[in-house]
Amino acid sequence: MITRRQLAGAGIGLLAAPAALRAQPAWPTEKPIQAIVPYPPGGGVDVMTRLVLPVVEKHLPGARFVVQNRAGAGGQIGFEASFNSAPDGYTIGAVAVPAINTIPRERAARYRPMDYTFLANVVDDPNTIFVPPNSPFRTVDDLVQAARARPGRINYGTTGVGSDDHILMLALQAQARLEPLEHVPFAGAAPLLAQVLGGHIEVGVGNVAEILGPMREGRVRALGQAAAERWSAAPDLPTFREQGFDLVAGSARGIIAPPGLPDAIRLRLEQGFRAALADPDFLRDAARASLPLRIAIGADYRQLVQEVDNRVQELWQIRPWGQ
Repeated sequence: MITRRQLAGAGIGLLAAPAALRAQPAWPTEKPIQAIVPYPPGGGVDVMTRLVLPVVEKHLPGARFVVQNRAGAGGQIGFEASFNSAPDGYTIGAVAVPAINTIPRERAARYRPMDYTFLANVVDDPNTIFVPPNSPFRTVDDLVQAARARPGRINYGTTGVGSDDHILMLALQAQARLEPLEHVPFAGAAPLLAQVLGGHIEVGVGNVAEILGPMREGRVRALGQAAAERWSAAPDLPTFREQGFDLVAGSARGIIAPPGLPDAIRLRLEQGFRAALADPDFLRDAARASLPLRIAIGADYRQLVQEVDNRVQELWQIRPWGQ
């Protein structure tokens, strides 16, 4: 037999349960949101991420972001970590395009590029080739002529196999009909720059914004920028096209989330990034950091990545790349 006291206790429990559920903190206030950066600190992707997230916090009440660098395998380790995290809104990731598109075509990867939840693209940084100040190379053609004179003996560093830097050099070698140069991949832009500054690598291939400071200080010399036109932050640096090489390439950097992110959370993140990327504080800081902005939110960002993915597929079919 159930007593009145037992019934009363059960009733209290039934009444208390909804209140307890209502008292649980709603996303995103329960815990910090982890932002996985797939490259070491100090590189372009890391700088972009650390610059934008504090501004997103202003426009996403209760959100707290914690950046975690998970470098390795040309970004693959971090890409996989973001992709395979729980789609609960507490993990997002920074990515670079075309790096996320090229890796799965050349080796096994535990992610599918177009299955990410695309939140916001922030930067599109043109590629460049740079050398130490005592290098004999002053133009792209200087490098090409030296590579012809010393086939296979010039080394160049990039941020990894299949990175935008690597793809640029493969395209240049194909266009100039060069024998393959010696490729030395690094885990990110910062260690690559250090090796070029130390004279251990003859040629570095990276992005203009990443070497703009050392270039202005005279610690490195850029040979050109692979942009459609000269970027305003580097007005004295000629494009590859101006030097006779029809190459336009760069690194688009943005923020994604794992596949299957609930629409309610996705829309709030998109709104937060949209507001942050239009925030005067962010625009001021981005200008100070010389970030070449290219803002694309949600579906527009997905379309940008899809176009790159299509081009990567075409390139792979024509000229598969390797180490």
